[in-house]
Amino acid sequence: MRHETSCTEQTNLEQVQNQQTAAEQDLHRINMAGREIILIGTAHISRESVDTVIRTIENEHPHSVCVELDEQRYRHLTDKNRWENLNIVQVIKGGQIPFLMANLALASFQRRMGLHTGVKPGEELAVAAQKASEMNMNLVLVDRSIRITLLRAWRKTGFLRKMQLISTMFAGLFEKQELDEEELSKIRQTDTLSAMLEEMAEVLPQAKTTLVDERDRWMAHHIAAAPGAKIIAVVGAAHVPGIIGHLNAGAPIDITGLDVIPEKPRYSKIVPWIIPLVVAVLFVGGFFFADRSQLYDAATAWILANGILAAIGAALALGHPLTIVSAFIAAPITSLNPTIGAGFVTALVQAYCTPPTVADMEKVADDVVNLRGWWHNRMTRIVLVFFFSSLGSTIGTFVAFGWFKNIF
Repeated sequence: MRHETSCTEQTNLEQVQNQQTAAEQDLHRINMAGREIILIGTAHISRESVDTVIRTIENEHPHSVCVELDEQRYRHLTDKNRWENLNIVQVIKGGQIPFLMANLALASFQRRMGLHTGVKPGEELAVAAQKASEMNMNLVLVDRSIRITLLRAWRKTGFLRKMQLISTMFAGLFEKQELDEEELSKIRQTDTLSAMLEEMAEVLPQAKTTLVDERDRWMAHHIAAAPGAKIIAVVGAAHVPGIIGHLNAGAPIDITGLDVIPEKPRYSKIVPWIIPLVVAVLFVGGFFFADRSQLYDAATAWILANGILAAIGAALALGHPLTIVSAFIAAPITSLNPTIGAGFVTALVQAYCTPPTVADMEKVADDVVNLRGWWHNRMTRIVLVFFFSSLGSTIGTFVAFGWFKNIF
């Protein structure tokens, strides 16, 4: 019996030693002009990363703690009531619902992975910030504004790549992620991450440059500028090689222009007006050169194709009956107006007809974990109404053009 106990104790000791060895591999020490910078490469849903951050800060007692966050993400991460304080109507009116939809999709992906390890996404960053406050250390938010990063990535990516990015993001909603700490440990290894980023660079080179490379330079600049002789920086493992390269270069790290949002390309301003222009030309031409009954058939085709498919989309999202009716009415009109889409109208109607309750807002983070939750929660159902009615209206536009060939 004593022998079995000794074996168990030995096994536990070996596990602790292995964890400590793995944690040391996540630490990277850099000396710069008499200052020491300790980089901690983390996986954002790893319990081991959380423990490493706590242990390192407590043992090293740095003057500053840098974290891979900007002001907006820091508030979202530390404000437990962020969803409850969200005004969905203002989000819709401000035209921000596509960003909300992307945010929810990403939160769903990370949350489902985190469930397998019992760690909330970004918990190691929140813990680092908390420790800095508790131990009276300087807290430095070194990441670039998430809004600037997303807009730079979006506007530097071509149309086809954008569609690929969107499809990949939503495909993630249907995937089941089964990750444990052993697999997360592999993810944190530089070789694996480098291979993954190289693959990303081939598929989405513009997105990889903006999402990773630019932020490496931005964070390295602000880490180097952090006050104190000893600095701990907590960043995702994917950023460690790039940041180390910039810090070891020995030259000032230039971040000029990295906070500038590129102008929209000219085609993006012109393309939305092409469909209304084509429709107008067809109807004007039909008025002078075709039978008037053909114009009536064309108008009917446009209204039915756009209206019915947009209404079906709203119904698939389990929209309120008035939302479905509004989809049918709005889609044929908004399809001719590039300044507003059918989805914005239906989302607004849905928000007024079935406003999210406090309970809905409190459970958003949990409900986005599975598909059923997206339909069950009133807040996320508004997002689904926006997406499916917009998709239905877009498909309806192409269907209507197909009918036009037979009419004119």
